[in-house]
Amino acid sequence: MNFEFSNKERNFLLERVGCIEQLAHIRQSVLEDGRGRGTRIAEFVNGSGLNFTVNIDRGMDIADAAFKGIPLAWKSANRYAAPSFYESEGLSWLRTWGGGLLTGCGLRNVGGPDTVGVETHGLHGRLSHIPGEEVTVEKQWIDGKYVQSISGWVRQTAVFFENLHLKRKISSVMGQNTIIIEDVIENHGFATSPLMLLYHMNLGFPLLDENAFIEADSHDVVPRDGTAALGIKDWHKIEPPQPGYAEQVFYHEITPGNDGFASVTLKNPTLKLAFKLEYRTAELPYFVQWKQMGQGEYVVGFEPANCHPEGQNA
Repeated sequence: MNFEFSNKERNFLLERVGCIEQLAHIRQSVLEDGRGRGTRIAEFVNGSGLNFTVNIDRGMDIADAAFKGIPLAWKSANRYAAPSFYESEGLSWLRTWGGGLLTGCGLRNVGGPDTVGVETHGLHGRLSHIPGEEVTVEKQWIDGKYVQSISGWVRQTAVFFENLHLKRKISSVMGQNTIIIEDVIENHGFATSPLMLLYHMNLGFPLLDENAFIEADSHDVVPRDGTAALGIKDWHKIEPPQPGYAEQVFYHEITPGNDGFASVTLKNPTLKLAFKLEYRTAELPYFVQWKQMGQGEYVVGFEPANCHPEGQNA
């Protein structure tokens, strides 16, 4: 079905539905149970078979995601957790990280715990635990397309330290199996500030399974450490879950196309399904691949970034 309409074709469509939400909608709600109680979410249904959930109170990240009923994202045992449960010290970020399709990491630290001067940073920074503000949901016809979007501000601030504001917009067009993420970061302070940003996209079963593989144009791949070096030949392969698996991280330099976008794809030939990520290298010159083939922690991370995840001191 073609989801680009002239005015005449749009009227043809609207004559056949009670309201456009019969085909595509955004449903806003608040969770009522467990550690996620009180968390605001926005669930997108876009008419192509693509459904996903924006976690408004967790950095406006993307939690659940599925295509035609097939889950795309890995979800951790933490499930949904409200930002009030955040523990900033050391590795405690892992106690409330729910996984999901997108987790924002930053804005002052990406990677392991780090201390810079008098300031101590926990794993992957604070961004994903900051609630969105001034949130707006829009559903409108634009040039013959029915566009659904949510936007808002995520502000990371501290007296005597940073005053960084991220404006995030997430949108999807009815009938198209694409999610568009647009971020703008502004420094509202009067001093320069470090800026570290990584998009931690977490792909899981059944999209991720044995015989799936990662595909990209020919490029250089560098292992992060000795553990990753042992798996460098198979960086693109997805193996079955393994006991005691030690995570492997690879740094990629993927050449962008003429439009400035680089791309990388996870393909599952058994399901005849693929997930393709496109990102602008002008702002995000680094691509990090996280490979974790553990039992229960069975996930691959696609992580475009403006830095390597090694903290400010790297």
